[in-house]
Amino acid sequence: MPDPSAAASAAAVFADLREESRELDELVRELAAPGWAKATPAPGWSIAHQIAHLHWTDRAALLSLTDAARFGRMVEEALAAPDSFVDEGAEEGAGLPPAELLARWRATRTALDEALAVASPDTRFPWYGPPMKAASMASARLMETWAHGQDVADALGVRRPPTARLRHVARIGVRARDYAYAVRGLPAPSGEFRVELAAPDGTGLWTYGPVDAAERVTGPALDFCLLVTQRAHRADLALLATGPEADRWLDIAQAFAGPAGPGRAPGSSR
Repeated sequence: MPDPSAAASAAAVFADLREESRELDELVRELAAPGWAKATPAPGWSIAHQIAHLHWTDRAALLSLTDAARFGRMVEEALAAPDSFVDEGAEEGAGLPPAELLARWRATRTALDEALAVASPDTRFPWYGPPMKAASMASARLMETWAHGQDVADALGVRRPPTARLRHVARIGVRARDYAYAVRGLPAPSGEFRVELAAPDGTGLWTYGPVDAAERVTGPALDFCLLVTQRAHRADLALLATGPEADRWLDIAQAFAGPAGPGRAPGSSR
């Protein structure tokens, strides 16, 4: 029998993803064609590239949920060109007229939302990394939507108010700690860290890990999310590490799958 509480929790994640996407849509829906060509902090990527990438990955998530065979072929294509398939997907979409790209992104978002709503909550669906349940896939899509939305906001000079939806990004960033070490060929620490993040609305702390852990990270939730999505350099953020391993982690943290990116240079963000 399905767990009603789990279903309600998943529905809340799906709603947060819809809202995160809607807020990004608000930033771009009135842009004239020259605005879509505006450069973002990601080298070589315009605003159109950012939206095209989100459309591409939303479509991949939709296929994972609805057509495993076609998704498998996408994975094969990625494995054949591991260093270029992400840029190629963004480049292809960015070449579309902005109105068409926006319409395609919206249509795919709607289809993905519908597929998430009817997906079996206990089934693990294939992905480029480990298979994920629908709620986890939605959290991952929200994380990426927020991160690429930050690139768009930075390009437009817009400061977005942080919301409680950042809890999804923060949780992924904490859970991806060992992955950040592994992707760099480094051994992961043996013990857990304590992470205490000040909620964006000032209502308290989001906490992870044992309260008595020697290695600790503290600071604003927004700053932690900017760090783990590599949207800001550590030097520009109010994050404090206690312990040598926690300090090392803040230099390499990432919430996203794939190779470690170069991140942003000090002083280049916010």
